[in-house]
Amino acid sequence: MNPALQGLITIIIGVGGCVGYFYGSNLFLDKVLYPARGPHIGRNITRANMIRPWLFLAPALLALTVYLAYPVIETLRLSLTQRLPGGGYEFVGLQNYNKMFAEPKFWEALQNNLLWLIVVPALSTMFGLLAAQLSDRIRWGNLAKSLIFMPMAISFVGAAVIWKLVYDTRPIDQEQIGVLNALYLFFGGSAPQTWLTIPFWNSFFLMIVLIWIQTGFAMVILSAALRGVPEDTIEAAIVDGANPFQIFFKIKVPQIMGTIVVVWTTITIVVLKVFDIVFAMTNGQWETQVLANYMYDKLFRANDWGIGSASAMIIMLLVTPILIWNVYNARKEMR
Repeated sequence: MNPALQGLITIIIGVGGCVGYFYGSNLFLDKVLYPARGPHIGRNITRANMIRPWLFLAPALLALTVYLAYPVIETLRLSLTQRLPGGGYEFVGLQNYNKMFAEPKFWEALQNNLLWLIVVPALSTMFGLLAAQLSDRIRWGNLAKSLIFMPMAISFVGAAVIWKLVYDTRPIDQEQIGVLNALYLFFGGSAPQTWLTIPFWNSFFLMIVLIWIQTGFAMVILSAALRGVPEDTIEAAIVDGANPFQIFFKIKVPQIMGTIVVVWTTITIVVLKVFDIVFAMTNGQWETQVLANYMYDKLFRANDWGIGSASAMIIMLLVTPILIWNVYNARKEMR
């Protein structure tokens, strides 16, 4: 079957199934289970209204159970077991975690993830805030926002391929197709550099890709927050003689600090799970390993399900507190 036709049929069946489920379940609830007629009409309507939200939540709860709760429990179980040569599993307790903590590659991955956490959320949020503020002050601001947001439409792998070409290296006797090496030689560099193999600095070259993508996300959220700042406070500050910098840093930023924190923590969660960019550009070589790529190596290359699952649990433990904090701040913003 043609892939486009197959995709169209899948969409029709999926959307039709959702509509059929919600329509049919509500019809059954109102006409069969608790009909709005008879001597108990009031009680039936009350009970139907109590059950109705769960009808809408049921598909989501089922999906969360199958695709989130079960995988987490199974991953935890695998992290505490070891596969036997003849098949089956053997309970080994924390042995997989001890082996993982003894590997230098794990600590390299953890260290790199911490470096990503320091740099990427800060710069993405800062550039997004700067773009949101400046684009509102120019006539072609909407066009600027569209261009800045455009990388969000590109997959992480696609962005990695684009930036890998930017960092591309050719022999010195050949024309450089990599923009960075072309500029480096133009400004007096002696020889083309293999940027992605330079320890420590290559991690920053990888971070640029994620910053490029996430700046658009931060800009859109923060732009909406800036538009929500009451004009009265800004006008009062202008009357008191505040300059644009004082208005921005002392009036606007404090009032959208909750949104800034939400954006920051959201990008932090993305950073903790970063995989595609590292996998596509360096595959964790040259001291660029990160936790998600380390997990992939253990699970699918070394076929070590125990240590691979243990590293997955470490990622989940790191993400969970930030996720809880993000939800808490989001709810506080909605009050």
